[in-house]
Amino acid sequence: MRTLPLPDPGTPPLGSPRALLAWQARRQLPLLLGAVTLGVVGNLAAAGMPYLLGRIIDGGLAAGLSAELWAGCGALAAVGLVQVVCTMWGHRLDVENWLRAAFATSQLVGHHITRTGDAVTAELPTGEVVSTVASDALRLGEVYAIAARFVGGLVAYVAVGVVLLRTSLVLGLLVLLGLPVVVGVLAFLVKPLQRRQAAQREAAGRLTTLGADTVSGLRILRGIGGEDVFAGRYRAQSQRVRTAGVDVAQTQSLLDALQTLLPGLFVAAVVWTGARLAIAGDITAGQLVAFYGFAAFLTQPLWTATEAMRVLTRAVVGSRKILAVLAVPEAGGAAGTGAREAAAGSGATPAVDARAELVDEASGLVVRPGEVLALVSADPDESARVATRLGRFAGPDDDAPTGSVRWGRTLLDELHLREVRDRIVVAESTPHLFTGVLAEELDVRGTADEAALLRALHVADAADVLDSVPGGLGGQVEEKGRSLSGGQRQRVALARALLTEAEVLVLVEPTSAVDAHTEARIAARLVEARRGRTTVVVTASPLVLDAVDEVALVSAGRVVARGAHRALMDGTDAAARAYREVVSRSTAEPTWAPAGPGTAAEGTDRRPDDLAEVLGETLHETTEDDREAARR
Repeated sequence: MRTLPLPDPGTPPLGSPRALLAWQARRQLPLLLGAVTLGVVGNLAAAGMPYLLGRIIDGGLAAGLSAELWAGCGALAAVGLVQVVCTMWGHRLDVENWLRAAFATSQLVGHHITRTGDAVTAELPTGEVVSTVASDALRLGEVYAIAARFVGGLVAYVAVGVVLLRTSLVLGLLVLLGLPVVVGVLAFLVKPLQRRQAAQREAAGRLTTLGADTVSGLRILRGIGGEDVFAGRYRAQSQRVRTAGVDVAQTQSLLDALQTLLPGLFVAAVVWTGARLAIAGDITAGQLVAFYGFAAFLTQPLWTATEAMRVLTRAVVGSRKILAVLAVPEAGGAAGTGAREAAAGSGATPAVDARAELVDEASGLVVRPGEVLALVSADPDESARVATRLGRFAGPDDDAPTGSVRWGRTLLDELHLREVRDRIVVAESTPHLFTGVLAEELDVRGTADEAALLRALHVADAADVLDSVPGGLGGQVEEKGRSLSGGQRQRVALARALLTEAEVLVLVEPTSAVDAHTEARIAARLVEARRGRTTVVVTASPLVLDAVDEVALVSAGRVVARGAHRALMDGTDAAARAYREVVSRSTAEPTWAPAGPGTAAEGTDRRPDDLAEVLGETLHETTEDDREAARR
């Protein structure tokens, strides 16, 4: 087994599809050479069986059940066994070559897209990008799956040609010249097929884009009554895809028919010519059987050759689409994936000292190096927008550009996006977990040992997750983490963010789905774990606010107050009163919805009893009747 994804997807050439295919072949050269070796040996064994059969007929049958006959049968069985073993293991390596190339290409495209920001969607339709990963990468992988059979068939064709010419010049020339003619006739259909496949691929990409845009704007379309218009557009584009598919099918069906007809005519011609030569005494009966076997065998390399042309045609079409995506420049870089010299550390982008201040000029927020700062706002989305801009993320409803963020003297937009992603990590409020081993789910950068994993789980107060996942750190996390509660998913996501050891860590509502006791423990441990490293936490929880170094209050997109939590709570100015109102409201408004007696609400670990305790400890005004009402 070979693990995927690869540690490094590599830097492919962007000049042409041929260069891309050759580069990928070099990336998996040992695997490809193993498959080709088995393909050559297997095809030579298959080609040797008609030869041995002819020798047995001519020499072994004359003396009955003689030692020569038994030796010939044994040799035939041994060659057949070699063919079976090579075919079995060769098929395994063919599939492995296909998957390796397809998934490596998908990883390469995905890796590049994450570093282009929104530039890729500005240059290419979304459907094109999706089809590149979902379809084109698989087409490219097919080239390496068929390569071994094609090379093996070619070598066997040359070997058979030598034997045929030494046996009969007439039949040898017929076989050696007839097959290239058949392949040449079939090759005439490759260009039209390639052109029609490219047209179908283009139409399908547009259909995918139209479908994605329609779904994303479905609510708006319903509001303005535009569903029918977009449904009509989708229907029309779907018909264009169908028409293009019919054109491809017509050419493909003609190619398939000729693949059956022409080899059949070829074998018939060889048998007819050989029979006449056998009657005239120019060849023996065994040689006639061998020639027929050779002709029948060579139809298999012929099929492989025509299939290889079809596969290569689709791969070239898909490779052009892949290259179009890879050619989109990385954000902050001067060129696409093929010019990674623009990456951090090469001197192409400004160097930033980690001890520099991170400043959002749009809001006036200044994040000092080494401090743990909390962002508070009456509108949680407002503070979240400010925080995510610090990581060079900008939402569709964010009026302030990411270019308003400065790290030291350098704007974030001037830095290579890969450097920003490596050094500044933003953990959003909605955790996304994937299927896989828990340890790998936590250690996304592959640098942590078991002790570090356990420390991160301790800081996030997520040790109970080890009991919820069978096998602990080595256990499997189910799709979207559905076997975990909402609070557990959030705490796992927090541990994952901590394990990145980012120079700047931005956490958006990291404790919104946990109870008060857990929140207090996480707050204290988080501040201690990140002491001396720049950290921004978006929250309105008094338990977290009281633990951080400093708090910044955001209102109408601007920082209006800043200071320690207790100082702001005790202040008498308007900003302090606004701060107290925000914090008090966050404690008075429950974040849970009743999900049944004695159970936590969906997506959270808070329970009604915990809420009553928070109300009592924070506001000091809750009566027993209030608590009972909260429990109900």
